[in-house]
Amino acid sequence: MLIHSASQLLTLPGGPQRGRELGRLGIIPNGAVLVRGGKIAAVGSTAELRADFPNEPALDAGGKVVMPGFVDPHTHLVWAGDRAAEFEMRLEGKTYLEIMAAGGGIVSTVRATRQASLETLKDQTRARMRSLLRHGTTTAEAKTGYGLETQSELHQMQVLLELDAEGGLELVPTFLGAHAIPQETKDNPQAFTDQVVSEMLPALHAWWQAHGGQRPLPYVDVFCETGAFSLEQSRQILTAAKALGFPLKIHADEFDNLGGASLAAELGAASADHLVKTSAADIAALARSNTVAVALPCTPFGLADPHYTPARAILEADGLLAVASDINPGTAWCESMQFVIALACRYLRLTPAQAVAAATINAAAAVGRAERVGSLELGKQADLLILSVDDYRHLGYRFGTNLVQTVIKRGQILPA
Repeated sequence: MLIHSASQLLTLPGGPQRGRELGRLGIIPNGAVLVRGGKIAAVGSTAELRADFPNEPALDAGGKVVMPGFVDPHTHLVWAGDRAAEFEMRLEGKTYLEIMAAGGGIVSTVRATRQASLETLKDQTRARMRSLLRHGTTTAEAKTGYGLETQSELHQMQVLLELDAEGGLELVPTFLGAHAIPQETKDNPQAFTDQVVSEMLPALHAWWQAHGGQRPLPYVDVFCETGAFSLEQSRQILTAAKALGFPLKIHADEFDNLGGASLAAELGAASADHLVKTSAADIAALARSNTVAVALPCTPFGLADPHYTPARAILEADGLLAVASDINPGTAWCESMQFVIALACRYLRLTPAQAVAAATINAAAAVGRAERVGSLELGKQADLLILSVDDYRHLGYRFGTNLVQTVIKRGQILPA
């Protein structure tokens, strides 16, 4: 299939973009892209490619933007139920940590998720996945984390593998057994930390060997935060995970600066996520590493919190910056990376070009997929979007609507 006559073909060549380099879109005016066998076979101008490949089936992009599919590198896709009542509590003045202390927050979703059947979890998660696809996300990281016990966490991992096998949205699984302290051990966080290390991680490794097939090992993540896991507990969990061969991620500095970002850089984690209260020293540590700083602007927006990731400081330090939705039932039920881009332009002070790069090639780096997705380059997976507009800058300029006209995954046009 030859997709031609794009007003702007955004190729984003050359891999992840550091610091001030962020925003290099590689735009080809009146561009075209040839897809064969689910991969990118040629990229260039419409005149060149139509002359070189005159007999290919053609898809006229009609003077619209053609770009890589969005990569969402931080989601909590698998859960049951909702927390609409807590949204009202926040509007009445309760803080996120106060709601958690009262048995709400993550713990309330844990109760609903533990009680849900495999089919219920699949049905509710599948609906969210389809919405992500409609809004242009073609690859998404997806975490467990609403079980906080071994079997429930593996149950969620099974949901992710089965849904990924259905096709459509491509999932990158992450194990987040260390998402919060469960009610059973709420007075002894260290006991639960020890359980994650001695029971959960070995069980995950054995389970994956039996069920994961040829897939690489999933990521292991931890919520390093006041009220969750301390810096030393986070180190204990991530060090044990790394020893078992798992790649790493970390939630860090959402509410307090505990040093989780520096820990991520030290251990070679793929990403450190949230990073709202990250110190200058932690930013410098990230910039010296290949750990991607993942900003989640929907979360402070959802909490009506004025504090956002210091994205400009990360770029000035020459760090790698990506953006993600953080879709979850408590603070950021948002399936649209387009809205993430709009927030990133307003509250992270990114240009539309920087936000697009942070939502594609840099987001792919945050999930270890930059060699496969996130740009339109020869040999890469043919995950493309045709927008309904002729200028990519509408992605940051507009919000609250869906500008994706066509989604193409592995060279196949998906139903609207």
